[in-house]
This record gives sequence, C-alpha cells and structure tokens, in this order.
Amino acid sequence: MVDLRIGDVENHLENEIKEHGVAHLTLFDPEKLTPPAARQLALQVKKAGTSAAMVGGSTATSIYQLDAIVKAIKTSRLPVILFPNDVAGLSQHADAVFFMSLLNSINPYYLSGAQALGAPLVKRYRLEPIPLAYLIIGEHTGAAGFVGMANPIPYDKPELAAIYALAAEYLGMRFVYLEAGSGAKHSVPPDMVRVVKKTCRMRIITGGGIRTPSQAKSIVDAGAQLIVTGTIAEKASVRKLRQIIRAIR
Repeated sequence: MVDLRIGDVENHLENEIKEHGVAHLTLFDPEKLTPPAARQLALQVKKAGTSAAMVGGSTATSIYQLDAIVKAIKTSRLPVILFPNDVAGLSQHADAVFFMSLLNSINPYYLSGAQALGAPLVKRYRLEPIPLAYLIIGEHTGAAGFVGMANPIPYDKPELAAIYALAAEYLGMRFVYLEAGSGAKHSVPPDMVRVVKKTCRMRIITGGGIRTPSQAKSIVDAGAQLIVTGTIAEKASVRKLRQIIRAIR
C-alpha cells in the first residue's frame, strides 16, 4: 500500500508556521544560477531566515544542470522542494516536490498529463510529494502563464480563486499557491488571499511581485501562511530579503 502520510519536509513547513506564524520559501531558478552561485545564495538566505528552498523555473533546463543546482543548495542543509514546470523538472537529489496541478490551465497536460508521467519518477526517486493546487493570477503572468497555457484569474475576481481553491481542497490537496508570476508588477492582492482563506482550510502560498516588507506583511495579515520570493534574492540583496522575513514574523 502506498504511504500518503505527511512527510518530513511538509512537517518542517508546518512547524515553521506554528513557530513563526508563516514560512518563507526562496525560489531558485536553475536557468539563472550556476552551482557556486546557488550554493552561496543558499547559505545567505538560510542565515536570513528562509524556511526552505524551492527549485524550478518556467522554461526548460537540463537535468544535469538541475541536479548540480540542487546538490549545491543542499550543502546549506536547507530542505529542497522541487517546483517543476514539467517532468524534466524532477531531480533525485531533492527532498520533496510540490506535486501540483495548474488548475486554471486550458491544457489537460498541465492538469493531469504531466503528473501521470512524473509520478513514477517521484516514486523511484523517493521524493516526498506535497499535493498543491497552482493558480496563475493577474493579467500579465509572464513565462509561467504562457508555458502553462493558463487562463489567468483577474486581480479583482477573488471569488474565482476561492472556488478553485475549494475544489482543490475537496480533491484532497493541502496547499494552494496563488502565483502572480516571477517579477510581476503587482503582487496577489491581500483581498484575494482573504477571500480564499475564508473559503477553504488549505495552507495558502503566495508569490510573485513581492518586493517590500509592507507588501509581504499585508499578504500574511490577510491569511497567507507561506510567502515565496525569488527575484529579490537574485537581483536585489539578501539584506532586503531579511527585512521581508522579519516583517512577516
């Protein structure tokens, strides 16, 4: 019988939420980093207080590059959670994977096709699957929305995000990720987070366009339990990332 109990990485995230009220995840894009740069960044963001590393991007990278990046990050002893855009986004060296369905995609491949192809690898690699509903939010969602053929949920329609999240909860998923897109001009509105929080009991992850401590705090105050930042750690400074983490805890 398949063991679907919550694993060590998900328990770690839950403990971070219980201790700090919120967990912070740093997104590492394997296309934008070399292994030495990923190793250095991982050490820096761990010291700043991040809870875990998410590894993935919207476009393809080689499995060799992905493996090298994951192994480099793991030298910091941060838990590594894969955030795959496709089957090629799986690495046997990671600890866990957000086993996700892009619920507002118009392409069945991103709803269940890629998941069916990837499931045997998740089992073979002994990755911890963390069931997640992925929702693309906003008008201009960048590569994630384009590649995933998403029908984005408008910023001013929080009720649409809520009904998708409720459906995901009834399907047995434990996390919902409201994603505005890497480098988005606007983050997910706090009002949307608030409506989703009132509608379902899942853990809410929010990412994209979060650049300031006040933005992050308003999203957490609205009900998000996990905050994802990536671009700010790559292009800005770890000092700014530390300010964001302090503001949400």
